[in-house]
Amino acid sequence: MDYFSAAFSIPLLEIIWIDILLSGDNAVVIAMACRSLPAHRQKLGIGLGAATAVILRIIFATIITQLLAVPYLRIAGGALLLWIAIKLVKAEEEDENHVAAHETLFGAVRTIALADLVMSLDNVVAVAAASKGHIQLFVIGLLISIPFVVGGASLISGLIQRFPALIWFGGALLGWISGEMIASDPLVIGLTQGGSAAHGSYEAYIAPVLGAAIVVAVGQFLSRRKTRDRNARECATGSE
Repeated sequence: MDYFSAAFSIPLLEIIWIDILLSGDNAVVIAMACRSLPAHRQKLGIGLGAATAVILRIIFATIITQLLAVPYLRIAGGALLLWIAIKLVKAEEEDENHVAAHETLFGAVRTIALADLVMSLDNVVAVAAASKGHIQLFVIGLLISIPFVVGGASLISGLIQRFPALIWFGGALLGWISGEMIASDPLVIGLTQGGSAAHGSYEAYIAPVLGAAIVVAVGQFLSRRKTRDRNARECATGSE
């Protein structure tokens, strides 16, 4: 693969953006798990925890990438990624205060690694999809994005809060990739191409656009419904 070609650089940028966008809470877990360590061991705990989490994430992503190479599983993977994208734009707030602080280095590293593995399922599926089966892509993308995730989580969170459109852009990107994944499944190709390469190419453009549109439309609907329900509860509470 040509490392300077658009076929490599564009998916790589997608992987880096997705990893940064979906990993904001992971840095919070790292900080909370290490907050009770002695000052001289906090940096070591953060570094070891992040390194362990990256290794586990790469192993997990490798397995998922190999599974996505099996025919018909791309449809399931694309559907899962579509749900991940909708959940992202829905912007549900989750409390991370249950993460325990540890006074031992091993305990902090273990907590960071396990929490990152559990929290990163969305991330791994999305990155595996964006890599399109190329292990080099997601390994390089993850390694490049880790310093941003660990060192710049507060900056990233601030940018997202200041520019909420970044969340919608990220969700639309995931929807686009999910459409690409579903369209690339052999079953879908067989049903849509009909022996015509041109028709298959047309479908390959429609599916990503449709995926992105679904994410934005469903996300808008859920956000408005959530706002309406919250306003209704506030009105009911005020009338009591």
